[in-house]
Amino acid sequence: MGGSSGINEIQGSMICISAGVFLYGEGKERLELPEFWIARAPVTNAEYAQFVIATAYEPPSHWKAGVPPDEILNHPVTHVSWNDAMAYAEWVGKRLPTEEEWEKAARGLEGWAYPWGEWEEGCCNTKEAGVGTTTPVGLYSPKGDSPYGCVDMAGNVLEWTASMDGKYQILRGGAYNHGQELAYSAFRIRHKPSYRYRNIGFRVGSTTHCAT
Repeated sequence: MGGSSGINEIQGSMICISAGVFLYGEGKERLELPEFWIARAPVTNAEYAQFVIATAYEPPSHWKAGVPPDEILNHPVTHVSWNDAMAYAEWVGKRLPTEEEWEKAARGLEGWAYPWGEWEEGCCNTKEAGVGTTTPVGLYSPKGDSPYGCVDMAGNVLEWTASMDGKYQILRGGAYNHGQELAYSAFRIRHKPSYRYRNIGFRVGSTTHCAT
């Protein structure tokens, strides 16, 4: 998609998505969003550990003595609730993306089924990959990148969004223990904000204006 995807700027780990219309949801309806920033990758265990240490926040349950094992430092943090994700986002001066923002960043303007287009093995960490657990963020880059350069937007971990459906928060993206039928860009699932699980993580977003 190149420049047609509307990339304005990349700054550190954040990517700016320009305002405009894209094809959204199962029905590929035309939806317009203002510009926004979204993280290139999910938050890692190493990044989340900085937050835990600085704020004395409760660490994920699978960490050993409150510290992530070395072998998963660059994997997406898991066993985090929506409430945990919100607390981290506030700490770093960001927010969670809405599910509409998440989907635009994942599939681009043209409503691609997966971040890279049609289904193809070797582009993401889903059940088809046979890994059975999380992988380092960006392991499948650039082959599995979205049109904007975001990584891991299919598989690896489900990601909390800011959007609600009744009393439940929406998650996007599929996970390592999901098949391709649950990892396409329009797939959505919902859970209570307090829910934690081994295949759930998040990435951050921001409404800071892009540079002109």
